[in-house]
Amino acid sequence: MPRQATALETDEVVRLPGGDLPYTLRQSPRARRLRVVVHPERGVLVTLPMSARLGRGAADRVVREFLAEREPWLRRHLGRQAATRARLDDRPLLEDGRLVPYLGVPHRVRVVAAPAGVRASRVSRVGGDDGDELLVELGPRDGRDTAAILEAWFRERARAAVTAAVARHAASLGVAPSSIAIRDTTSRWGSCSRRGALSFSWRLVLAPPAALDSVAAHEACHLRVFGHGPKFWALLETRVPDYAIWKRWLKRHAPEIHAALD
Repeated sequence: MPRQATALETDEVVRLPGGDLPYTLRQSPRARRLRVVVHPERGVLVTLPMSARLGRGAADRVVREFLAEREPWLRRHLGRQAATRARLDDRPLLEDGRLVPYLGVPHRVRVVAAPAGVRASRVSRVGGDDGDELLVELGPRDGRDTAAILEAWFRERARAAVTAAVARHAASLGVAPSSIAIRDTTSRWGSCSRRGALSFSWRLVLAPPAALDSVAAHEACHLRVFGHGPKFWALLETRVPDYAIWKRWLKRHAPEIHAALD
């Protein structure tokens, strides 16, 4: 079986009316057309089909014209990302009372020593005078930092919430996943393999429950219809009519969700 070619990436800079614009040019064997995205961490990513047999000069010209047409959109999104990064950089440390989302609601982190006789660290959700809190009680022998303790707690709750949501949608669809994994992915909130293995980001538990439910429904529908054709979207709409709303919500709030424990 021939080995599939891998994507090739190079760092480039294009001169546009608004100034120089750095970007990453990605030539992918899976791409079908020229496209551009503004990645929250990597900036501007331009993907070019590997099958497009263009010389270096011709490729540079095509990409330059492509980006020039979209410059206002690119500058606008890059500006928003810069503002978001600045806001995140100004946050207090977790131990100093940072606000962290859980189930779509901001919770202030409060770190204290565990009571006498309690050896393991634990996390609990409590109501405080100034709003909801995540109380982290540090065990005397726990060498983990606050972020690691919180992540472990979030992962447990993500697994329970995702498993329940998938079970509900799968039962209605008459399907069953071969497995469900909870991971820390950055590019996808969920995925489904051709063998029926589902995978989800634990960070979904930081979002509103309806957002997590929409991703669970999306992947459960793939157990019936693999791919994103008209039949798939019609099936998904029967499960979550407002799926597009939550897809936009997750895209808009991805930076702070992914940086919640940084």
